[in-house]
Amino acid sequence: MKVVERYILRRTFTMFLGALLWTLAISWTTQVLARINLVTDSGQSALTFFELATLILPSVIPIIVPFALIIAVAQTLSTMNTDSELVVVSAAGGSRWILMRPILVLAVLASVFSFAVDNGIDPYARERGRQLVAAARADLLSLVIQEGTFRKVDDGLYVQVAERLPDGRLGGIFVADSRQEGIDLVYYAKSGAVVQDSEKSMLIMSDGVVHRKSPEGELSVIRFTSYAFDLSAFSAAAGTITMFPKDRTLSYLVNPDPNDKIYQNNPQSFRAELHRRLTEWLYPLVFALIALAVAGDARSHRESRINPLVTSITIALFVRWLGFFVTNQAQSNPLFSPLAYAVPLAASIIALGFIRSNRTMELPVSWAEGLSDWTRKSGDRMTMTWLRLTGRAGASGGRA
Repeated sequence: MKVVERYILRRTFTMFLGALLWTLAISWTTQVLARINLVTDSGQSALTFFELATLILPSVIPIIVPFALIIAVAQTLSTMNTDSELVVVSAAGGSRWILMRPILVLAVLASVFSFAVDNGIDPYARERGRQLVAAARADLLSLVIQEGTFRKVDDGLYVQVAERLPDGRLGGIFVADSRQEGIDLVYYAKSGAVVQDSEKSMLIMSDGVVHRKSPEGELSVIRFTSYAFDLSAFSAAAGTITMFPKDRTLSYLVNPDPNDKIYQNNPQSFRAELHRRLTEWLYPLVFALIALAVAGDARSHRESRINPLVTSITIALFVRWLGFFVTNQAQSNPLFSPLAYAVPLAASIIALGFIRSNRTMELPVSWAEGLSDWTRKSGDRMTMTWLRLTGRAGASGGRA
């Protein structure tokens, strides 16, 4: 690899790494905030919360990598054009291949990385995440014991705890049970505790009363010293793990278990997920070609066109949206499955056509002129507003 190619590769990789880390940080923050209820509602530890938050990253990396790459490539080439470096390379007799080779090397590495994360890390991270969520839901202390809040354990069964005592016991336990048709049971106990062993989870209530209303409307009150309420069945139901096609490994998608209930209900969803896994890793390479077709030539600053970074991202967003659309439609309609391969292939062929013919892929000139006019008018309006505000301020100051 020549000195110029190493220079381009180094600049592009540095920009790619910075864009990837910042974009991952933003995406991770938004995903974490969406799952903050695991702590607020389930009472799980901060360690469990951050473990679950970390397991989110492999699912967003394959989506972010192509956009981080196109930002890096377009920004690097645009900056080199602004600094007249592309003109120097062209004037020295360098072909467009000098620009393409380091960028394509980085794009291939990014595609391999995306494939490894999407098919080698993400399925296991998803499975571990579902195990953590199921364990949180199966934990009776987090499932039913929330101070001052009625918690629905099952249809017709609600539990409310007034407070948690310092010694781990519970104070002011209220249980409403109307699961049996025609019979309403209301339990109230001054104190209690959750007792768990290898087989059962029991809510032990002490010093309380039971109000029983019969189908005939008769009400009876029974006082008890100690009463055990079995909640192990609900804990087991909450702890079950359901694995969807996105949670499965690539080998499982190729050969699903015929006894899988989700597969039996919708086998096409497994095929659609398989096609998505086999095509999503191509988008870093596709986006790199788009960026090369948009910003890979030396252009004069006097030419009217939209910034190459804006053009590249706009085209990439359309291509990626089209890819998402066909893969989502393929979950219910198998006719869309071939289109999952056609979208990245067609985008690559179009970009290569522009590169081979030494033409620039760009948005219509009218868009550039409209954007320029809108920017100029917005600047004029802001200037006039500022002048009016400062003029009023000066007048007010003079009157004072």
